[in-house]
Amino acid sequence: MNAPGTLYGLGLGPGDPELMSLRAHRLLGKARHVAYFRKAGRPGQARRIVEGMLAPGALEHPMEYPVTTEIALDDPAYNLALSGFYAECAARLRALSDAGHDVVVLCEGDPFFYGSFMHLYTRLVDTHPVEVVPAVTGMSGAWTVTGQPMTWGDDVLTVLMGTLPEPRLVRHMRDSDALVVMKIGRHIDKVRRALATAGRLEQAWLVEFATMPAQKLMRLRDVQGRVTPYFSTVLVHGQGRRP
Repeated sequence: MNAPGTLYGLGLGPGDPELMSLRAHRLLGKARHVAYFRKAGRPGQARRIVEGMLAPGALEHPMEYPVTTEIALDDPAYNLALSGFYAECAARLRALSDAGHDVVVLCEGDPFFYGSFMHLYTRLVDTHPVEVVPAVTGMSGAWTVTGQPMTWGDDVLTVLMGTLPEPRLVRHMRDSDALVVMKIGRHIDKVRRALATAGRLEQAWLVEFATMPAQKLMRLRDVQGRVTPYFSTVLVHGQGRRP
């Protein structure tokens, strides 16, 4: 019998291929099996990052989400659909590992930071060899784009999801020195209102596609009347203690 292959959660960083770690690049270059998430009909951002970097003859295993924004997050059908999807993806990877194949799973940003790979990891780590390759997070790429330090001295940094209820957003925005808001998209108006209520809107920046060719940096107060792309981050920099 073959020894089971190792499943790698391969962090690719925020989008610029040159920000990938040497270890991730080495594993990617020799991988015979490459898996990645994508929306149906799309190439997938993780796959786009590594274009031209796969080994000749590498076999690709796209994993297509059954839903993205079509069902509300609080609808039980959303969790039901995704739970079944992750179970199916884990079964595919388990079969490859059982056959002795190593597999790299491409992950945008860092695999353990709000990434889809976590849902595979928890289903596989107790029975199969799994290794995680950390990476530069998307938020780190975003705040570097602003050209300003994100935190100083004793600043408290809070990471929020734009999907949270507005009162909860306001509470955290008031209580923290530096803010990162992710998963914005159609929630941008709610995020803007919450920042205004918390008295933080004037200091807020919006970064779209950080470190990618389509990168944009704007004051959030100047962005009106549109849904932001998936790869968008709102930032409020800390202004804490310094020498």
